[in-house]
Amino acid sequence: MKQVDLTNCDREPIHIPGSIQPFGFMVATQSDFTICMASENVADYLGRDSADIFQRPIESVLSKAAVDAIRNRVDYLAGPDAAERIFGVVLQDGGKPFDLAIHFSGVYLVIEAEPSVIETDVNSGELVRLMLGRVRKTRGISELAQEAARQVTILTGFDRVMVYRFHPDGSGEVIAEVAKKGLETFLGLHYPASDIPQQARALYTRNWLRIIADIDAKPVPLVSTATHSASLLDLSMSTLRSVSPIHVEYLQNMGVGASMSISILRDGKLWGLFACHHYAPHHVSFERRTAAELFGQMFSWIIETREREATTAYETRAHHIQERLIEAAASHEHSHRAIVDFVDDYRKMIECDGIAIWSDDEVTLSGDTPTAAEVKELVAFINRTSPGRIAASAEIGKVYAAGESFRDRAAGFLAIPISRVPRDCLIFFRREVLRSVNWAGAPEKVYASGPNGPRLTPRKSFELWQEVVHGQSKPWTQADLHIAESLRITLLEVILQLADLAARERKSAQERQELMIAELNHRVRNILSLVRGLVTQSKDTAASIEEFSSVLGGRIQALARAHDQITSLNWAPVALKALVESEAGAYLGARAGRIKMDGPEVALDPKAFATLALVVHEMMTNSAKYGALADSTGKVEIVWKFDQSSSLVIDWKESGGPPVQPPSRRGFGTTIIERSIPFDLKGDAELRFDLLGVHARFVIPANYVEMVTAMSGVATTLETDEPAPPRLSGTALVVEDNLIIAMAAEVILLELGASHVGTAASVNQALASIDREKPDFALLDLNLGSENSIPVATRLRELKIPFMFATGYGERAPIPAELAEAPVVQKPYTREVVEAALGRLREAIPKD
Repeated sequence: MKQVDLTNCDREPIHIPGSIQPFGFMVATQSDFTICMASENVADYLGRDSADIFQRPIESVLSKAAVDAIRNRVDYLAGPDAAERIFGVVLQDGGKPFDLAIHFSGVYLVIEAEPSVIETDVNSGELVRLMLGRVRKTRGISELAQEAARQVTILTGFDRVMVYRFHPDGSGEVIAEVAKKGLETFLGLHYPASDIPQQARALYTRNWLRIIADIDAKPVPLVSTATHSASLLDLSMSTLRSVSPIHVEYLQNMGVGASMSISILRDGKLWGLFACHHYAPHHVSFERRTAAELFGQMFSWIIETREREATTAYETRAHHIQERLIEAAASHEHSHRAIVDFVDDYRKMIECDGIAIWSDDEVTLSGDTPTAAEVKELVAFINRTSPGRIAASAEIGKVYAAGESFRDRAAGFLAIPISRVPRDCLIFFRREVLRSVNWAGAPEKVYASGPNGPRLTPRKSFELWQEVVHGQSKPWTQADLHIAESLRITLLEVILQLADLAARERKSAQERQELMIAELNHRVRNILSLVRGLVTQSKDTAASIEEFSSVLGGRIQALARAHDQITSLNWAPVALKALVESEAGAYLGARAGRIKMDGPEVALDPKAFATLALVVHEMMTNSAKYGALADSTGKVEIVWKFDQSSSLVIDWKESGGPPVQPPSRRGFGTTIIERSIPFDLKGDAELRFDLLGVHARFVIPANYVEMVTAMSGVATTLETDEPAPPRLSGTALVVEDNLIIAMAAEVILLELGASHVGTAASVNQALASIDREKPDFALLDLNLGSENSIPVATRLRELKIPFMFATGYGERAPIPAELAEAPVVQKPYTREVVEAALGRLREAIPKD
């Protein structure tokens, strides 16, 4: 015997059965309202057989009032699936009333009629209103479905009303049921997808309600004129359409005598059905069926609204997390960390049991997941089969054979690509959910052909058949996929933004580095030239080696102090006079009187101070090298005053020096003089190379200048004439990683009274020296190359040994708060500077 399966039903043309059910009749007209088709039972209702009404205008068969009513409703038919209803229409004068349903099927106007059932107490609109009022009071889908089944039972009188919900795989489950006492319950039973063929599902999305009033009733054939074919008339929207013999046999095998189904749609797709069974013939009036259809449509809207509310709340929560993620990720400097650091947030966005992130060839795991090696292989599979697309499955073993080995930990996966090329991936996992499914008969059964010839005989057994489902997780919903797509776009944007930011920062850093190198090169050349000049000038006036060393050391110290003023980060207003004095002292020492200054006591905003310090430095350098300060007779006069707009005007005039020759080219220093103030401060700068001396004029805008009442309030650092502190005694330790500086420090400390000076170039050497012999005093270089001397200072503090720091950072030295009382001398330091710092040591020594 030939073996066939239920998918054969998918090929049955159920929409063109060529017949109708006998509880009514049907006629079809052409566009001119000429009758061309009819059901064979038309004579039972109109008293005239089909041959007698063919090719006649409908006005000759039906009453004028009936024809007018039909014509009026035809005007309302818009769209391919539109249908209109008319109740209580008397088709022939003196005849009984009928309920009509009219719709277009291709070029034909189909008119279906069934005798009206007079129910004076039935009002469709009021019935539906009361039914909806009751179902709206429910909570949750299960309670909603149960109450809806109860209301349909009351409305239609069927022995059993079920709410049947479809699953993603096409199978269905009875989620609610109201059944007459004594009937076996179907609640919780599952039915295979093959029980409702695909073409039936397509029809159910178009026609909301179908009824079979009597399973055993003989269908009434349709007949037509010779030029038309009634057997090919599409009855998808018909209310009387006869049913597939296979479906009739299926219901007979269940013992059903009449049935009705009402579609439940969501977003235009079949969500489920109200499945109504009666165990004897049962006709429901057209008006009650209309009320049931309206209730089904409203119930669909309620289902859609409730599920959408839950989905919206779920997606909104994910969106809020996503917004916080974007804000937080913006502060990251590396795209890999920006992805990995928010793994816990991802788990809050999409319901899951674990997450794996594959990024930059590294695996990050959280929760219940496969192993790192298994994830790596899964990512490779995803990149091969679904490159650049979201991939999801609730049964990993079906799409990825190797997944069978870890389905207990991760039966379902949702993979999100997070790179522009197939590479990096974010994968959500869900655990296996073992569940028992109660089938109404074996779901994968193959059946032999039966009395319907080569067509399939449906199963006769609906006995409970239980299956334990393995290897499946909770399904991924459409909301999960929406959130995943949104997250994918967000993460790609974050990665691209961080990559772009990193590229811009690299470019900016490179530009800053190039500028810094150029400026450093310029500064070093100037400093070396200046030091060479200082050595020459000092040599000419020094009477001895000792005097030469003292004078030269003092001038270099003054130059370092001026440089520290320029780069200071304290950003307090700095006195203009102090700036000029600092620069002049570095160049002229005791002959600084050759520079004359005059003007009110003013202090400059930190930004203006830093800019003007560079300008004054360049002016002073140029004057010392080429201008009035290049010989012994020249002078510089610097005068400042306020103009009418309260801007500070600074005039620099040189005289008495060699004849001035304009430079043949403008170097970096000249550029700073002429452009720094206009560019940085929006002020003015003018530089003239007059024959008798350079003349410059600078204008500092008022918002960068403030008056000071006394120079004591100016933020500048000067050496003070404090009383000489007690001389050193005993041993001293110098911690310094530069040999030349260490040797100079050793000489200074010996001159100050130390009996012996030891040296150490690293933290380990210093600590070892302290352990061997405790010194009486220590001078610590803060920066020792790749380390600092803080551990040494901490050890000395524990031993109550006085010490001081030496650093080139000045007041910006990164010294911990607990060591802040220790004196700090700035490099390059002299004997006088160290002497002054020794006077403050008592405050740094811990008291018992």
